[in-house]
Amino acid sequence: MPLEENIFLKAFENPEAVARYSEGPRRFVPGLDALHRMTTLLLAERAPQGARILVLGAGGGSEIAAMAAAQPSWHFTGVDPAAEMLRLAERVLAPVAHRTSLIKGYIEDAPEGPFDGATCMLTLHFLDAAERTRTVREVHRRLKPGAAFVAAHASFPQEKPARSLWLDRYVAYPVAMGADPLEVAKAREAVAAHVSILSPDEDEAVLRNAGFGQVTPFFTALTWRGWVAYA
Repeated sequence: MPLEENIFLKAFENPEAVARYSEGPRRFVPGLDALHRMTTLLLAERAPQGARILVLGAGGGSEIAAMAAAQPSWHFTGVDPAAEMLRLAERVLAPVAHRTSLIKGYIEDAPEGPFDGATCMLTLHFLDAAERTRTVREVHRRLKPGAAFVAAHASFPQEKPARSLWLDRYVAYPVAMGADPLEVAKAREAVAAHVSILSPDEDEAVLRNAGFGQVTPFFTALTWRGWVAYA
């Protein structure tokens, strides 16, 4: 399902929900700050001084803020379909606005590049397998040869009964972190019904089918996985 048809995009356009957004990822994703640091390190292995980095799903601005703090010479192009999330990103990224360009849209709305690296954090699970492959292929097309792409999102076994167990684990962590159990239960229902989660093997196949090589997992935290791959 394209993201524009997904119920989660409506939430990302809701000012009240977006005002609370910064609480959510850290409650749901174990080690989010460490994930951002590792992402920067992996990109920096091949990205030069003054690198241009493409950030798909940049709404909120947290990953750009982390990378910009660690790499003062890098410039960022962030793309996101949710205008309200981009407004949040503008506020978060105000100190580095001179190094950041934010675009409302999807991957096809991004500049052609070529970019020295790219990321997609906590986003690709909103796309079904076909749309995910198309999107990742468009990222690949915008990268310099050999440039790194770092992707991280929900990914866990989908066969029964393992899927149900992993969905339980998905919600157990935020509850342990202090989230409202009733709200988290609603999140589980929404994710189970509307999020196109793939297994780790299927996710790696998406990256390879989109043209990336050396697909390597580097992050595992309960229901979340991260990979680095190269154009």
